[in-house]
Amino acid sequence: MITISQKKYEALKRLSNEDGIIGALAIDQRGSLKKMIASEDENAIVNFKEVVSEELTPYSTSILLDPEYGLPASRKRDKDAGLLVAYEKTGYDATEPGRLPDLLEEWSVQRLKEQGADAVKFLLYYDVDEDDKINEFKHVYMERVGSECLAEDIPFFLEIVTYDAKNDDVKGKDYAKVKPSKVIKAMKEFSKPQYHVDVLKVEVPVNMNFVEGFSSDEVVYTREEALQYFKEQSEATDVPFIFLSAGVSAKLFQETIVFAKEAGSTFNGVLCGRATWKNGVSVFAEEGEAACRDWMRSEGRNNIEDLNKVLYESASSWKDKVAVK
Repeated sequence: MITISQKKYEALKRLSNEDGIIGALAIDQRGSLKKMIASEDENAIVNFKEVVSEELTPYSTSILLDPEYGLPASRKRDKDAGLLVAYEKTGYDATEPGRLPDLLEEWSVQRLKEQGADAVKFLLYYDVDEDDKINEFKHVYMERVGSECLAEDIPFFLEIVTYDAKNDDVKGKDYAKVKPSKVIKAMKEFSKPQYHVDVLKVEVPVNMNFVEGFSSDEVVYTREEALQYFKEQSEATDVPFIFLSAGVSAKLFQETIVFAKEAGSTFNGVLCGRATWKNGVSVFAEEGEAACRDWMRSEGRNNIEDLNKVLYESASSWKDKVAVK
């Protein structure tokens, strides 16, 4: 159990349903969304985020946006939807080793808070087995972000995306074998109190495409092994944690949530992006805003409502992991 302030507690409530489960929508993509829309027109990026926010937040507890293109969309969200705002630059410098983190230079936690943020999110790429000097840099960096959030009395959501510095194929069989260790050890590290993390946003500990019963290809994990990894992940932290969708299909993500519950995972919600709205991007790019809105009102809404049904039957309340000081 972690201890947080009354203000942080109230902010987390704004991001959750009344049972303390987070069913958040993520649309803080920037560079990747430009590629998906196949346009350098910044107005198109802004407009698409507005459509997603306006049409889908009535069915989400909150929305994650970026301050570069997403602030207009934040003002289109449903009145009952909370707001998370990203604090990191998109992507990373591939010419340098380590996938080093970098803050948006024009922003601070204080400024994000002034824009109405209920919480601040930072995305960190992390390989627990990488060079100590690189990881120490990341540790100090996250201590600084956590301290800034603590000073502003606003929740800090840390998103951890793991990788292998010696293997770029994170979707392959070899990475699947080491993924559980990398995910679980990263969670243990950033659950330490010096980072002041209030919610961890994390990957599931296995690649479900290699789990017995989920895969038509080669199996890396038996069903029992995969269930055990989910349980170990849950036991690795006292901090509330939610799952990211990592771009998998809506159906697979829903099945994964059910699997996590079966394993005894006490995850506290999801922050789901592309699994919800990905197929609407091509509609927006090819047919325009009106057609995209129609898609969001039908398939997009169905994706969220189907996920919500599974989520609210499977997730645990973060309130069970938090004490108020």
